[in-house]
Amino acid sequence: MAGFGVARLDQIAEVDDGRSPFRPVRHHFGITTFGVNAMTARADGDRLINEHQEAEPDSSEELYFVASGHARFELDGDHRDAPAGTFVFVPAGIKRTAFAEEAGTTVLAIGAGPRGKPYEPTGWELFAPLFPLFESGDYEQGADRAQALLADDPPYAAVYYNTACFEARAGRTEAAVEHLQRAFELSPPLRELARDDEDLAALRGQPTFDALVAG
Repeated sequence: MAGFGVARLDQIAEVDDGRSPFRPVRHHFGITTFGVNAMTARADGDRLINEHQEAEPDSSEELYFVASGHARFELDGDHRDAPAGTFVFVPAGIKRTAFAEEAGTTVLAIGAGPRGKPYEPTGWELFAPLFPLFESGDYEQGADRAQALLADDPPYAAVYYNTACFEARAGRTEAAVEHLQRAFELSPPLRELARDDEDLAALRGQPTFDALVAG
């Protein structure tokens, strides 16, 4: 076994989360020590990076690299030109987004763990295509499609937790509790989140759920 991986950008299939399509580079190679995704614009003006702030607890720094083409970054309202070969470093707490100045522009997004903590992959890349179903309230379809993600018992607590949220919203309470249990096994701190998560409201008052979140 070689122990290394090689792939061209176009060999990594795009994932569409309903906002800006991306290529899940980290997941493709099975990287566990840092995160990396690639975004390629189909047309001039396409948004390459969804606007976000990384303001949540345990958010991390991010480094962006313009691999080809020409991008324009918006960082807390400050516009920065970024032709191919440009690095853009953004600490947590700064609102950021980026747009392509020409078709074919590719930006790499690289992230690590929170300051002073190791990186922990969550598997959000797997679940990303299902997020639009949650936003639209199509919980039944989301719960159905999530089952395929669990077939190989992925080592990602968030995948089980998000599946349970779909199932709870869809009225599949027994399955939701079962998948929450697996989520807590992989990441015990999720218990605290589950106690007040409105997506799991249908489970509250059930002895199995109450015992589960009590730890």
